[in-house]
Amino acid sequence: MPFGLNDFFKKILPKRLFYRSLIIVAVPIVLLQLIITVVFFDSLWIKTNKGMTRALVSEISIFIDSYDSEENNKDFIIKTFRDHLGLNIKYKKDKMLPPKLEERWFSPMDRSLRRELKSKNYNYWFDTTSYKELVHIKTSYKNGYFEFFIPKERITPASARIFALWITLPGLFLIIIAIVFLKNQTRPIVNLAKAAESFGKGEFVKGFRPSGAREIRQAGYEFDKMRKRISVHLNQRSEMLSGISHDLRTPLTRLKLQLALLKQQDLAKKMSDDIEEMERMLNEYLEFSRNQKNEDTEIVDINDLIVEVVKKYNNKKIKTNFDINIKIPLRQNTFKRCLSNLIDNGLSYGNEVEIITKKTIKDLVIFIDDNGPGIPKNEYEKVIKPFYRIDKSRGQNKSGVGLGLSIANDIIRSHGGTISLEESPLNGLRVKISLPF
Repeated sequence: MPFGLNDFFKKILPKRLFYRSLIIVAVPIVLLQLIITVVFFDSLWIKTNKGMTRALVSEISIFIDSYDSEENNKDFIIKTFRDHLGLNIKYKKDKMLPPKLEERWFSPMDRSLRRELKSKNYNYWFDTTSYKELVHIKTSYKNGYFEFFIPKERITPASARIFALWITLPGLFLIIIAIVFLKNQTRPIVNLAKAAESFGKGEFVKGFRPSGAREIRQAGYEFDKMRKRISVHLNQRSEMLSGISHDLRTPLTRLKLQLALLKQQDLAKKMSDDIEEMERMLNEYLEFSRNQKNEDTEIVDINDLIVEVVKKYNNKKIKTNFDINIKIPLRQNTFKRCLSNLIDNGLSYGNEVEIITKKTIKDLVIFIDDNGPGIPKNEYEKVIKPFYRIDKSRGQNKSGVGLGLSIANDIIRSHGGTISLEESPLNGLRVKISLPF
């Protein structure tokens, strides 16, 4: 399939598995119905309609010939044709035919009636729509015209309606069965996708049980095993980092007490700075290992939350530029920590920070810009990884262990969003956060 056509189908096809599966099942049914209907109308209904219309127009022609040849029993002829052939006939003397109605070219009945009347060289007028059960025909005759009221069944096969009913009802029944069946078949896949999404956000997966076809159940069992292994690994990591950090605090506290008694103040100051740096590193380790799953999600006005975080800095160099008020579900304290990390990062390497919020069709976008030295584009993906630092591009003498962006990335991902890095209009680094509504 050509690339352009493939791209076109990707755009028009529904995104959900259920609707794609329904299309696969329903389209052949509908196409089969259409093919059968076309074949029926072409081979049976249209041909039958032509024959019935030809017979009716022939009867009208015979009536006109009989009426024209008979001088004394004209009423008898009208009565005979009415009683035996169902032709309700009236003669309108000294009256003109009305203008012809707009032609319905997509009506087989109108087309065949028009064709047969023309073949008899009649001046005619007819109406097949005003009466539900009757066809109204007028043909010119001498100084007036004949008016015929004829049952539609004379030119329309009754089997057409029955056929349409029987071809439609089974198709609808099959589609309903397909909907019920596909719902049951896709539900396990949807549940697995929801469980994977929740686990990817760091949330506790509740009530997930593998079900469905064998392959889907197998995927569910393997996901559950993987989820448990990862959960054990994450808990062990958190416990290990917490334990190490806690154990290191005790000797650091003793060192601080000993430095306080040290007489060489210059040396004590340098060593004290090193200890404070180690404490900051320990705090980052603890923050990195902290579990945020226990915090409840709340509907929060993102602009108010940003203002609350910015106020704590009391820094006029931090500017805000907000779109309309936007409320989204967030874990408040966790998200505040994310914003604080990013603001601290910007202030560490620059002296100006601007926070911008924008609303798109599907996402809330937050930009955090700084006027620092920036980061090379080829390093954007690397700096988000834990413990990765670029001293040459972002400052030689800055403290930290390279966890600020990594922690922020984990928090944003736990909210179902994404974080990316770009070049800032302030000539520094731009952190772009995208959160779904």
